[in-house]
Amino acid sequence: MDRNMTKPTVGFIGLGAMGDPMARRLAGAGFPIVLLDADMGKTDRIAAATGGTAAAHGRALAEASDLIVTMLPSSAIVRAVLDGDTGVIAGLKPGTVFLEMSSGVPDATRRIAEELASKDVTLMDCPVSGGVSRAVTGELAIMVGGDDVGFAVGEPVLAAMGTTITRTGPVGSGHAMKALNNLVSAGGFLIGIEALLIGSRFGLDPALMTDILNVSTGMNNSTQKKFKQFVLSREFNAGFGLDLMVKDLGIAISVAESTGTTAPFANLCREMWQGAQKTLGPGLDHTDVARFSELLAGSELHSADK
Repeated sequence: MDRNMTKPTVGFIGLGAMGDPMARRLAGAGFPIVLLDADMGKTDRIAAATGGTAAAHGRALAEASDLIVTMLPSSAIVRAVLDGDTGVIAGLKPGTVFLEMSSGVPDATRRIAEELASKDVTLMDCPVSGGVSRAVTGELAIMVGGDDVGFAVGEPVLAAMGTTITRTGPVGSGHAMKALNNLVSAGGFLIGIEALLIGSRFGLDPALMTDILNVSTGMNNSTQKKFKQFVLSREFNAGFGLDLMVKDLGIAISVAESTGTTAPFANLCREMWQGAQKTLGPGLDHTDVARFSELLAGSELHSADK
């Protein structure tokens, strides 16, 4: 029997830097896929490359799908994709499971989940961490909020895209966890860059400092996977946007505020990233924030052998 016959058809919406390789992982795992992106040319190209079907709009995608994945920039865009005569809601079938894998606002996610539940559709919030490189290899870390029924249906689909799948609690908890993860990542990046700038002006080689940090207690994801690769190389092309990081930090702060948690360092961290966004302009990679720190310090980071 064709292995596709045993797998649900997955409608995948959002074929950007992360969504493209994630959809390809699903196709490679044998899931029939129906694709949709705001860029219809991209939709057609990826459908042709994967053997998937390009949908004309959200309603057509929903009508053809047993399970739907959204990988979009914000909750507002998810909302826009759902609504209207040709939106996803207009074509949803009862019993559909909806995996919201964007980095969303927890309260907005809960409201959408309640609305979909009235149509016998189960929403799970399933944001990811790991970046483009791990999306390509199918090794993403996935945080999952939602109930047991939705998880049982969605887990095989998630397993095609990630190797660490962790349930976080009820709907909305996955998106809260993702924002807080990015808060920790953003803070670690900034303090590490400041340390390299201090050391560089003292006379230390930033590349050597990075090597030492990576065998010492200062090690973090940025020292391991970003500093040499994207900052010292001056490439600044890790694949995750500065604008998206600022958005996620705003979500983290909103979670702090909604829980009455005083978070002075988190607020300072967001202010620094917002300052970089305002100073450097839109559309940049998140590793470009190092250039903002360089402006403040009045010096640039370069390896000693450059």
